[in-house]
Amino acid sequence: MTARLVNPGLVADIGGTNARFGLTDLARPGAEILYPRSLPTADYASLQHAAQAYLAEIDQRPHCAALALASPVQGDEVRLTNRAWSFSQAELRAVLGLDFLRVLNDFGAVAAAVPHLSQPDRNTLHGDSQGGLQGPVSVLGPGTGLGVALLVGSDDHWQVVETEGGHVSFAPLGEEELCIDRWISARFGRTSNERLLCGQGLSYIHAALSGEEAGRPLGKPHPLRDPADIVAAALDGHDLLARRTLARFCAVLGSVAGDTALMHGARTVMIAGGIVPRFVPFLRSSAFRERFLAKGRFAAYLESVAIHVITHPNPGLLGAAVTLHQICKEGMA
Repeated sequence: MTARLVNPGLVADIGGTNARFGLTDLARPGAEILYPRSLPTADYASLQHAAQAYLAEIDQRPHCAALALASPVQGDEVRLTNRAWSFSQAELRAVLGLDFLRVLNDFGAVAAAVPHLSQPDRNTLHGDSQGGLQGPVSVLGPGTGLGVALLVGSDDHWQVVETEGGHVSFAPLGEEELCIDRWISARFGRTSNERLLCGQGLSYIHAALSGEEAGRPLGKPHPLRDPADIVAAALDGHDLLARRTLARFCAVLGSVAGDTALMHGARTVMIAGGIVPRFVPFLRSSAFRERFLAKGRFAAYLESVAIHVITHPNPGLLGAAVTLHQICKEGMA
């Protein structure tokens, strides 16, 4: 049993692997996250079932909600990109007994959280760790997929631009990345940045670099190695193939982050997602920075771009709460 809130708002960050829920008290200033829970999406048939399980556990009855989802949000029907969940916003609102529901892109929510992060909520790779936030801000990061969003404005007013930038085509550099590109394209028809820069992407890179499938009979693929095991083995230091895999992952992330910063005209890059915070020291010593700057005549431009890794445990929930508080403040809910 949880303490009854005066005006609870439901917030969620729904990815392909985990459904994170929380409450925020709309009767109080500040987007504080209360009663956070993380539920495995594989355990539930739909978003509705996961949300109902969470609300039953905490025994609260919110009338407003902001849900961040790993998918584009256009119209009433919403379909997650990396999980076989789809729903009607109108039906979900009715089933959950909500008066107001806002559905937003998950990395749009992360971008909304960025101006509200404190200094301990980020690990600085380059730039002034104590400095203020300079826009435009590119927000990207690997998780179950690759999220990309843009934050523009200033301290007086920030505006989020939701994008599907993770799905642009991969641009391989060097023979090793050409090998990875061929491996993935042979199986999926094309190689997007998201195919590489996600948890499953670590498994694909490892398989492509291992050469274990060369000469195997058609239809007899080698089992993919678990991405968490790859990261753990790479950090342990004795598994050379795992280290090559993670090093290549970091190098590609550097290239994509640099490309994104150029496309956005960014002065700050924020890296989010559930993967990178696990190996920030490895990332720092990898070719990430070299590849971030490897943009020919625009290397000098990128030299001054600040780069941070978001270490806040639930930036998507925070961004959803920020959004819901702002909506209520403006009297839209």
